[in-house]
Amino acid sequence: MSSHSQAFAAEHYQPRAQDYLSSEVHRQGADLDQIEAELVARRDARVLDLGCGGGHVSYRAAPLVREVVACDVTASMLDIVRGAAVERGLHNVVTAQAPAECLPFDDATFDVVVARYTTHHWRDRDAGLREARRVLKPGGLAIFIDVVAPEQALLDSWLQTLELLRDISHVRNYRVSEWVAALAAAGFSIDSLAPRLLPMRFADWVARTHTPEAQVAAIRALQIAAPAEVKEHFAMAEDGSFTLGTVTLIAH
Repeated sequence: MSSHSQAFAAEHYQPRAQDYLSSEVHRQGADLDQIEAELVARRDARVLDLGCGGGHVSYRAAPLVREVVACDVTASMLDIVRGAAVERGLHNVVTAQAPAECLPFDDATFDVVVARYTTHHWRDRDAGLREARRVLKPGGLAIFIDVVAPEQALLDSWLQTLELLRDISHVRNYRVSEWVAALAAAGFSIDSLAPRLLPMRFADWVARTHTPEAQVAAIRALQIAAPAEVKEHFAMAEDGSFTLGTVTLIAH
């Protein structure tokens, strides 16, 4: 990934760190409970929170393991994580600034790698997955969680369009079939796959990314004009709120 692409993503999220720390969507969920369950018997593990954002994986993991490295391309996100970890008494959380596609760690450094709601921002998904595989120890655990696109082309196109209007750093929400193929190509073997539904309150969704009013209006116009099939699939409400599909993939 070019330094220009790294700077674009980092600058875009620089003023949004506090929003992601307080985000209800990011600080709770059955997927975080699943991560905790996977880590509870791994007391001596070193964990990489890849694309840590507001650090919610780190806060859940730290009491259960030896060390957590929270890694993100955005400096303000890492500042937030450091401060929040100290406030919570989590002294085994350290930070590292780097893009997923070029990690500053030796091969086979981590027992567990977790990437939650970050892959859709990566400029080169496949390079990021290869890096995750490289820094994971043989037999190590990998957990990937993200919003997923529907398999149908019409629904996929609508989702990507709304996401890009809301957040210009958006790259792609991948289909489950794309995830399965990409993980296999990167050298992972999938152990389990858990689909979930994630309700999104429209006002919170656009506030978190500081979406400009013109783009908010464009999203609402598209939602109102959407075909019945699209409205039904995403359970679009009168106020613009809707439901996204997510997946948690456990791999080694």
